[in-house]
Amino acid sequence: MRYLVVLSLLVLAACSPDAAKPVANPAASAQPDVAGASPSPTVLDVATGASCPASATPAVTEGPYFKAGSPNRTSLVEASVVGTRLTLTGHVFSANCTPVLGAVLDFWQADGNGQYDNAGYRLRGHQQTTADGSFHLDTVVPGLYPGRTEHIHVKVTAPGRSTLTTQLFFPNSTSNSRDSIFLPALLVKLSGPANALSASYDFRVA
Repeated sequence: MRYLVVLSLLVLAACSPDAAKPVANPAASAQPDVAGASPSPTVLDVATGASCPASATPAVTEGPYFKAGSPNRTSLVEASVVGTRLTLTGHVFSANCTPVLGAVLDFWQADGNGQYDNAGYRLRGHQQTTADGSFHLDTVVPGLYPGRTEHIHVKVTAPGRSTLTTQLFFPNSTSNSRDSIFLPALLVKLSGPANALSASYDFRVA
């Protein structure tokens, strides 16, 4: 009789709906799906609503037209400046993705005809980031000159850090592929109507 009871229990277990389910492996289920996983390219900063880049902003050459002593201003637009109006905004983040207050951004660029002012300070200026690490620059879209694509030069100096010298580029420019300095990581995000464009770029300084 005892053997019949044991046999009956085994038959019932085999017929149970859960009998066909594999035993879960907690260690295996805790592992990410590596094949389908893709790391986030940015880290969202809740305070600013901006995304800190996944890696440090690359440095590129200063070029021959930098001039120290630019005026402190957030608008480079003057009556004599040629070019399509452009508003450039963004943030400066530290290496650990904290917004940087008081970082100095020094901008210089060509006008819409590809001309630099090397005698004065037209289309040159510097400013400091606000408490949330943000900056705002009113300028124009720079024009082409031989050997280069459209670009804006900038030096970013965060308090207590060395200066990052780099350049910002524009998407969909046919000259990007021919420019030896161009880097995709330095492309701004562009939006707005053709006669009043908006661009944005977030820096991450080491």
